[in-house]
Amino acid sequence: MASGAAAGALWGTVFLVPAVLNGFSPFELSIGRYVAYGLVSAVVLGVNARPLMRRLDRSAWWGLVWLSLSGNLVYYLLLAFAVQSAGGAATSLIVGLVPVVVAVVARHDADAIPMRRLAPALALSVTGVALIAYSALSSQTTQVAPWPTRLLGLVCAVGALLSWSAYSIGNARWLTRRHDLGSHEWSLLTGLMTAALSLLLVPVALAVGTPAHDLEQWWLFVGMSMGVALFASVLGNAFWNRASRLLPLSLSGQMIVFETLAALLYSFLWHRRWPDALEWAAIALLVAGIVQCARVHRGALPQTQPGNNADNRS
Repeated sequence: MASGAAAGALWGTVFLVPAVLNGFSPFELSIGRYVAYGLVSAVVLGVNARPLMRRLDRSAWWGLVWLSLSGNLVYYLLLAFAVQSAGGAATSLIVGLVPVVVAVVARHDADAIPMRRLAPALALSVTGVALIAYSALSSQTTQVAPWPTRLLGLVCAVGALLSWSAYSIGNARWLTRRHDLGSHEWSLLTGLMTAALSLLLVPVALAVGTPAHDLEQWWLFVGMSMGVALFASVLGNAFWNRASRLLPLSLSGQMIVFETLAALLYSFLWHRRWPDALEWAAIALLVAGIVQCARVHRGALPQTQPGNNADNRS
């Protein structure tokens, strides 16, 4: 659980970047983040990169392509559009429903907990997200954009939810197949693949075009891209892959709620305010859902060992 919480705390930073760099398009933000991710991954892998790549077969390469698209490029493009159109709070609360989607999809796994036992935890999480939604949409401090723009942003947020859910499930299952690769190595290989794919967005970014940026804005762009690449992509993904290997899929999905909590915290800090009573209640419900889910899995450990989820299934 500590690895899942650490990943969420690091991933929460990605919700701030589109708000801080709102003069840059989602395409530019994605290119900057993932080219930086690839550079950091290449430096960390060093001379081990080529021997590691030679151990991958065709299916593993296609797996990396699919995961790089669903969990990185497509997800972040949609998230950036959503944050800039509908706001960070609305986007984070919608993406916060990922644990519900993952738990439902994983209900037929061999090591899954029956849905009737997970229902109270899921109910707490959904109620918490609903309260955050109500608070965000009714808050006087929420910046209101024209309704077509907000609607497009909400649609993009739902797309990001589906994209990230697919990545979360697919990545956990790929890690069960590649016992010869460490979770950190798999994360760095994903970084190299994502960087290569992100270059395909360069013509799109040039065609879309954005207002001219001064030197100070470009330095901020480079600095935040490198920071997010190192902390969110490299370290965050490494923590998440470790959690995916140690926890059952239904529980690892619940850990994504920490990303929602972190994103909300960073949003409050950015706007220099404390949560109101309704927001505190929502946060408490989300945390209670995590604790309840962890208790359910802990009670099932004698029959279902978490590590076997990653090591024994083909």
